[in-house]
Amino acid sequence: MKIEIWSDFVCPFCYIGKRRLELALNDFAHPDKVNIEFKSYELDPHSKDQPNQNIHEYLAVRKGMSVEQAKELNENVGRQAATVGLEYNFDTMQHTNTFDAHRVAKFAETVQRGQEMTERLLRAYFTESELISDPSTLKRLATEVGLDEESVAELLETNRYANRVRSDEELAKQIGVSGVPFFVFNEKYAVSGAQPKEVFIEVLERVWEEEQKSTSLQLLNPTNAKTSYCTGDGCEVEE
Repeated sequence: MKIEIWSDFVCPFCYIGKRRLELALNDFAHPDKVNIEFKSYELDPHSKDQPNQNIHEYLAVRKGMSVEQAKELNENVGRQAATVGLEYNFDTMQHTNTFDAHRVAKFAETVQRGQEMTERLLRAYFTESELISDPSTLKRLATEVGLDEESVAELLETNRYANRVRSDEELAKQIGVSGVPFFVFNEKYAVSGAQPKEVFIEVLERVWEEEQKSTSLQLLNPTNAKTSYCTGDGCEVEE
């Protein structure tokens, strides 16, 4: 089973949705048959690398609300994150541009470290208040999950993997993704948002059941037809 997940590293519900899916997979009978692929999505491509306002102020401007209302909203999200074992530190969070972080994650995929890099970037941003647009930070986080520091440094000095990021974003437009997280199962079923674990379990089981049916062969021999076949013991014709 293939699951594609469009998400951004500064999206609070993306981290929550990721964890809820993982919890669902813990209760799924065939987790080893599931292949997860993260897709790039930028919630705010025009964000500055260096934040000039805290996350409460940023949200207040984006949503057209007061800073106090933004704080209350963030506190609510933080409580939701805590229910799945995540710690969000909004007061020290550094909202920033995520394009280079997505490029590093794409590179990580090529050496089978994509999921580790995604998790590390999310934790760095939401829990550790790291500036995930800073090249030195990205290099350090990348080496922590086993990436080659020189390769990451070279990537950040060039435009490598930019096309892969843009390709994901273009595909998101084509299939109608207007917000993240957005989960696509076997390129056929979509789940939008950080749904409860129970929803993910239901979808996993439904897609698995359909997948097994689609790969099972149905014998279409007409009634009363002769059956000619061969086995290791020889060939024969049955009436």
